[in-house]
Amino acid sequence: MMMNKISHRLPSSIVIQQHQERRHYWLECQRFYTFQPIYQVTGRLMAIELLTAVSHPSAPGQKQSPERYFAALDISQRLYVIQEQLELLSRWEHFFAESGCVASVNIDGPALLAIQHHAPLRALIARLPWIRFELVEHHVLPQEEMVAQMPELGALWLDDFGSGMANFSALTELSYDHIKLARELFLLLRNSEEGRSLFTTLLALINRYCKGVIVEGVETAEQWEQVRNSSAFAAQGYFFARPQPFDALVNLPFQLPGC
Repeated sequence: MMMNKISHRLPSSIVIQQHQERRHYWLECQRFYTFQPIYQVTGRLMAIELLTAVSHPSAPGQKQSPERYFAALDISQRLYVIQEQLELLSRWEHFFAESGCVASVNIDGPALLAIQHHAPLRALIARLPWIRFELVEHHVLPQEEMVAQMPELGALWLDDFGSGMANFSALTELSYDHIKLARELFLLLRNSEEGRSLFTTLLALINRYCKGVIVEGVETAEQWEQVRNSSAFAAQGYFFARPQPFDALVNLPFQLPGC
């Protein structure tokens, strides 16, 4: 009987140890920040999105999954990272004042709700009116009335519509200023005549729930022309720029040539 109890305990203890090792691995990782611009279909700079790159000291040249990294952090650690991101962006306040554009930062539902109990972070957000939070897909979304109690958050964006949990049900759960169409969905819809027709219909539908759609994954002049001829509001992708260090902000054009 005693041997049976020991044998039953062993697998669970191994699982716990492996979980702790994985968590320790992710906590050792280092963060590096870059940005990517977002341009309106008129060619005017609309925003820059802060991007997070993650690597482990044992392999500094090997990029880790940001999604897996943030999933391994608890809420307090995620809020610490958000504060770190906002403090970085605050150093470029003159750029946002001069350009009139905004900066978007990814956040999940639980972290967004936890901000309501984090006074220093709320105060920091209030000092940066050009910050926009992109709500990433998550099973737990904040409630409309709870978000309304945090006016300093400003207008929310929805990230990666058409990917994972960011689907039609998400459109009615909160009010969004802008909604991003996922890169994978945009490229899929370009593969056929039916898809291109559906792209037009889908944009018209999403536009009913926000002020404008931002199409992700624009990588060629042809794709950019398609977006410009649609009812989309803006676009983001390698056609405009790959992720860049923040020092490159000073060279970012406010208006694209030829637009």
